[in-house]
Amino acid sequence: MIPGPLVEAEGIVVRFGSTEALKGVDIALGPGEVHGLVGENGAGKSTLGKVIAGVVQPTSGEVRVGGVAPGPTSPKDALSKGIALIHQEPLTFPDLSVAENVFIGHQPTGALGLMSWAEMRRKAQALLDSLGVRLRPDALVRGLSIADQQMVELAAALSHDARVLIMDETTASITPNEVAQLFGIVRRLRDSGCAIAFVSHRLEEIFEICDRVTVLRDGAKIGERKISDTNVGEVVHMMVGRSVESLGFPSEREPGEALLEVRGLTLRGAFQNIDFTLRAGEIVGLAGLVGAGRTELAEAIFGARPIDSGDVLVRSKPTRIRSPRDAIRAGIAMSPEDRQHDGLLLPQSVSRNSSLALLPKLFPTGWLNEKRENALASEYAQRLRTAMRSVAQPVRELSGGNQQKVVLAKWLATQPSVLIVDEPTRGVDIGAKAEVHRVMRDLANSGIAILMISSDLPEVLSMSDRILVMRQGRMVCEIPGPEASAESVMLAAAGGTT
Repeated sequence: MIPGPLVEAEGIVVRFGSTEALKGVDIALGPGEVHGLVGENGAGKSTLGKVIAGVVQPTSGEVRVGGVAPGPTSPKDALSKGIALIHQEPLTFPDLSVAENVFIGHQPTGALGLMSWAEMRRKAQALLDSLGVRLRPDALVRGLSIADQQMVELAAALSHDARVLIMDETTASITPNEVAQLFGIVRRLRDSGCAIAFVSHRLEEIFEICDRVTVLRDGAKIGERKISDTNVGEVVHMMVGRSVESLGFPSEREPGEALLEVRGLTLRGAFQNIDFTLRAGEIVGLAGLVGAGRTELAEAIFGARPIDSGDVLVRSKPTRIRSPRDAIRAGIAMSPEDRQHDGLLLPQSVSRNSSLALLPKLFPTGWLNEKRENALASEYAQRLRTAMRSVAQPVRELSGGNQQKVVLAKWLATQPSVLIVDEPTRGVDIGAKAEVHRVMRDLANSGIAILMISSDLPEVLSMSDRILVMRQGRMVCEIPGPEASAESVMLAAAGGTT
């Protein structure tokens, strides 16, 4: 006899004011199965996960746990019913120990009803061991990596005997090695009979770890497929309502003059003796494992980190760059890895964010001219096809892909000749990713030289005219784009030869 679903959601409708976030969605999570949940930003994936986990109450529809309604009325009620939500950004208490985080709110007690520290550490260690995680129960959570904090959250879920896990974009901020470790744990949990809902923008992960996939679009369920019965093309078509022909765009011009040259650039403890050249009209991918020194190198070129030695040449002229302001004056712009914290003022408008890097030049008298600022923002919003209500809309209300376009608009307003983009499509859906890639290729075709740092190997392979590979702070090789493969790039990044 085949066991029934551990959790069923039927006809789920969720309204926030006039916005209908979910439109009659059905899903069933069965034991021993990893169920993928995909869709573009705003499709309703996270909202559906929050309904199942008791964070959001549906406007209508029903959630059944083990065939019994009603579903969870709160996250605490969900935990009592064996349902846990694992977030993209772990919700841990940094100044408490691992063991305290694992048993927060239900600490083991001794004979007199007092909390037993020894028993809490022992049980926490047992849970960590069951996950194959090497963490000390008495270690403070502050300072742990995002991946290790997620392991603490998983252990906390298991401490409640959770049998249903909602994993919402848990791989977005961790390294490929950490993803592999997480997937090993997910498989063990699946094999033990857990039901796992796995939300991700990365379709390669969906096809690697999931048994089944449900596709949402604009709050509605478009379809459900067994992974063995579908392919990436079909899933993408269901997600966006159209075919996305390619995430890569071939260069339309031969590389031009050298716009940026780096010679012997060194920052002790981060990178050493780096040489490369960027030419007009090309996109150069910078690949490497996390910790290879890619972001540190980009920040040093942009003047955000002081270098110990080496030279930067702009249009063949030695240029001293001691600050981002110097870099902007030299025609260098940089879109940072963490766009929300380092690239945008989220409460401010699209208009204000678009003018940030240009304020002294745009308003030399020190008085803001909103009409001029709005005109600038509108020009770049139209050029980049930014989806928004108006340039007065707060940036925090935009999707990840459109936020990235605002970051690009801010820097394009400075009219750079060199653009550095660090993880340009992290956390955006496949449709938005294609749009950002289109923008980047259009910029390169206009004559801008682009240095693209990305941990997304398919992105590096599809977008790069050349690929530079770093390992442990050194530039180890350069691979022409048409000759590059996933194997050759990863072999160089991990310590082999190409």
